[in-house]
Amino acid sequence: MTFDRFALHPRIQRGVAAAGFTTPTPIQAQAIPVALEGRDLLGLAQTGTGKTAAFVLPLLQRLQDGRGRGVPRALILAPTRELAEQIHQSLRLLGRHTGLRSATVYGGVSRHAQVKALRRGVDVVVACPGRLLDLMGDHSIRLSGVEMVVLDEADRMCDMGFLPDIRRILHSLPRERQTLFFSATMPREIRGLAHEILQEPVTVQVDARAPAQTVSHAMYAVEPKDKTGLLLAWLRQTATDRVLIFTRTKRRAHYLAQDLARAGHRADELQGNLSQSQRQRAIQAFRQGRTDLLVATDVAARGIHVTAISHVVNFDMPDTVDAYIHRIGRTGRAGDHGTAITLVTATDFGMVHQIERLLGKPLERLQMAGFAPPQPGHRPGRGPVRGRNRRGPRGRSRLPARRVRR
Repeated sequence: MTFDRFALHPRIQRGVAAAGFTTPTPIQAQAIPVALEGRDLLGLAQTGTGKTAAFVLPLLQRLQDGRGRGVPRALILAPTRELAEQIHQSLRLLGRHTGLRSATVYGGVSRHAQVKALRRGVDVVVACPGRLLDLMGDHSIRLSGVEMVVLDEADRMCDMGFLPDIRRILHSLPRERQTLFFSATMPREIRGLAHEILQEPVTVQVDARAPAQTVSHAMYAVEPKDKTGLLLAWLRQTATDRVLIFTRTKRRAHYLAQDLARAGHRADELQGNLSQSQRQRAIQAFRQGRTDLLVATDVAARGIHVTAISHVVNFDMPDTVDAYIHRIGRTGRAGDHGTAITLVTATDFGMVHQIERLLGKPLERLQMAGFAPPQPGHRPGRGPVRGRNRRGPRGRSRLPARRVRR
């Protein structure tokens, strides 16, 4: 199967060829024909499956009729600035011969340039919900001509608290529209939203909650205090290309990147305390190979589209299985092989078992000389937990006092 079967406009076909696309991925093969028919669509697919092109190509095709040029006719909602920029770049690449114009709208940067771009006239707006509502509130953007809406990574937008904002935006749009709804998972809130906004949708599901087969999985059991030392030892003895390292907090990402740089590695950080220009510079340096290691939090890493990531390292265990799938989806893309390494402490073994149930096989257990693994059921550095009554001298509880709301 090739992209010729979709009978796309010749200008779009030129963009597809320029992007080097030859064979559609499963999500593209199933979603594009439905979207081209003008049907609402519910797409369930993980990151790295090619879903961006699955909605960008039908969107470009719909806008080829030339009506209302320069007035926003399509709106794409995304959870983070990085993902919005990635979608914007895909629009520019695939639509380079169409004459269509797109603009991004998100917070963390001056709104002046965004408003200026909108006033010049755009056909597609790629937006994060918060800044879009701000511009709608002061009438800097008018969406009365929108006839196609895409929600990308809807589950992540829900996790970030955007669900009320999304409802406000969608309720302000014309009722007569086509809606494409993409999500990696379907928690109750997302299922309710999809039922609320989609009209007789066609559901397309590709490997839901299944990691790519091109990724191998392994773990090191380690004491929390030894994580950085083990990571440095692993880097010394492992042949890598680009390595994406995930931490749970912004603070951890900042200090770990500094530790790696002091050890002689070309490392950078990507976390929410950075300005948008700093985040874009970090991604660009990583993409161009000027840095080899990028330490990132989950939210900041949304939208990273970098080839040749040979390894993903979970420096901190993710909170959910879905987060694990999203993280490791950054490697093993486009048929390349990748490796996911997780540093596991004594409190993480419950999540290890959940991941193994999903994979249908155990994570490969690796050991690093000089780093003794903790044992499940032990509190790191304090020995086993033998009961519920954990009290200090004279019966005082070691647990923090409960804060009383006033």
